[in-house]
Amino acid sequence: MLVDMPFRDWLSVVLGAAAAVCLATAVDCGAGLAQSADMAPSAAADELLRKGIAAQRQGDMRGAIEAYSKALELVPGLAEGRANLGAALAAVGDFDGAIREDMKALTNAPDKIAVRMNLALAYYKKSDWSHARTEFAAVHAARPSDLNAAMLLGYCDVKAGKADEAAAMLGPMEHGREANPDFEYVLANALIESGNATEGLPRMEKSAVATHSIDAWVIAGEARLHRREFREARADLEEALKIGPDFPGLQTMVGQARDALGDTEGALPAFEAALKQDPRDFTANLYLGTMRLKQRDIENARPLLEMALKLQPNMAQAKFQMAKLNGMTGKFAEAATTLEGLEKADPNWLDLHIELASIYYKLHRPEDGQRERDIVQQIEAKQLQQGPKPEKSQ
Repeated sequence: MLVDMPFRDWLSVVLGAAAAVCLATAVDCGAGLAQSADMAPSAAADELLRKGIAAQRQGDMRGAIEAYSKALELVPGLAEGRANLGAALAAVGDFDGAIREDMKALTNAPDKIAVRMNLALAYYKKSDWSHARTEFAAVHAARPSDLNAAMLLGYCDVKAGKADEAAAMLGPMEHGREANPDFEYVLANALIESGNATEGLPRMEKSAVATHSIDAWVIAGEARLHRREFREARADLEEALKIGPDFPGLQTMVGQARDALGDTEGALPAFEAALKQDPRDFTANLYLGTMRLKQRDIENARPLLEMALKLQPNMAQAKFQMAKLNGMTGKFAEAATTLEGLEKADPNWLDLHIELASIYYKLHRPEDGQRERDIVQQIEAKQLQQGPKPEKSQ
């Protein structure tokens, strides 16, 4: 994929709910979730634990961390305090600290799966997909009916490049959950990433409609764009644009979809908006530079194409467009050198031979120009013989 997707909104809800597992258990079971048999907490530690729980419930994570830490100074084996401290640390972004406390809590916790869920979430939040997968897999094995654990495991599989495993796990769980847009989102993502976009895309778009989620629309639109399903891609991406026009990479994809459908006037402002967000966006520079070149706006085309070539100096299309610009500004020899190099790499590139024929005539090399024209006719004849390539919705 072109865009590295952020966490879904629903994942934040799942993370918040799961991170409070130990906290909720502590409230239900009084102060004895995880004391060791031979070490009862002191009255002071018990009071600090209650203060920590109250602070955590009110969203005062710093206060909760302070209370739990003091309780643990008094009773180091207080696994309930240790687990809740891990959840509080994760909530303030100290994932390494959360992992450390969760690992310690596992030693004494009677409900190791609840603590392991928190540990998995801490790894997840720091994008340590490998360790997160290991912990979520343990939770899923112990609680196969826990849908949140299954979805999070599936998401980690996708992020770890094992989308096929996620699809294989989640597919059999779909029956009866077809109306669950969050489950459909994760399954759709797994299907798309594992190469089964035909089944994944309708699910992703259904989830997007139900949740009005920008990243669901973007994933669907980007996949449609890669499949050259430009009308469907544009529809999905325009929906995303309504929700969040500043979403990274979105304006570029909108511009590509509009351009593919011949809407140059619509594509131009999209690429301009993309470059305001990120002046080093290769695709936006290349597309906008190419459009300016077609308009013979050399002054504005040049810096865009130069930036594209700087960002990806080996990209053939960027070299080709710069060669065209050089040909339009009298740098015929330089253009010919670039085009000849591209010809060696891709001898069947029709537009390249057309451009090179023109450059040769401008260099007063009619024999070379005629040779390129002959090649153009040969390629066109071969294409005509093969017939039109089937195209998807354009």
